[in-house]
Amino acid sequence: MHLMIVDDHPLFREALTSAVRLAFPAAAVEEADGIDSACAALSRLRSVDLTLLDLTMRGVNGFDGLIAIRTRFPRIPILVVSGLDDPRIVREALSHGAAGFVPKAAGKAVLTRAITDVLNGSIFVPEGMGGPEGEAPRSGKPPIAERIAELTPQQVRVLLMIRQGKLNKQIAHELGVGDSTVKAHVSEILRKLGVISRTQIVIETANLDYEHILSEQSSG
Repeated sequence: MHLMIVDDHPLFREALTSAVRLAFPAAAVEEADGIDSACAALSRLRSVDLTLLDLTMRGVNGFDGLIAIRTRFPRIPILVVSGLDDPRIVREALSHGAAGFVPKAAGKAVLTRAITDVLNGSIFVPEGMGGPEGEAPRSGKPPIAERIAELTPQQVRVLLMIRQGKLNKQIAHELGVGDSTVKAHVSEILRKLGVISRTQIVIETANLDYEHILSEQSSG
C-alpha cells in the first residue's frame, strides 16, 4: 500500500502519518505540503494507491485543489480528510470526484475503515454526514461538476487561474504557452461550461467555494 498525505500543517501530517502506519504497518507514506508539490510527487511516483487530501490549505480556493489533483491523476482515488464537516461540503466534495470524506475530528477506527473501503472501490462517508440530496439545477444545465469533468487537464488549470483573477498574459506566462493558446482554452471553457464571459465563469463556479455553498443553501 502506497499513500500520499497532502496537508500544509506539519503536525497534522505527522499525526496522520502515524495513524496510517499504526493501522497499516506495511504502508509506504509520502507527504506533500501543497497541491503543486503533491502533483510533482504523484507525477514522479507511479505506485501511489490513494491520496489523503486536506481541503483548506494556503493558496487554495475552495475545491480547486481537489479538482486539480483529480483532473491530472484520475486513476488515483482521493480521500478528503478535512476540518470542514458540513454535509453540504461533503456532498460537493464527492460530486467533484472525492472517493470519501473523513472529518479531522474522527477517530483512528473511522480513518482505517475509510482507507480500506476506498481502496476496495467503495465511497466512504461517516454515518450521518451524507446529508440530504441537493436540489436539481434550476437553469436546466448539468451540475457544474459534470461540466468541469469535460475539461482537459490544461483547461482545468486555465479555469483555476481565471478564478484567481489572472489575465490571459499572466496565464500564458505561468503555463509557458502563447496568448493564442490561452485564448483557445478560454473559448473551450466557455463552450463546455455553457457561459459567454469570464465573469460568468466565476459566477458558475461559485459553488467551488465553501462560503458560497453554505450561505446559499442556508438562505434557500
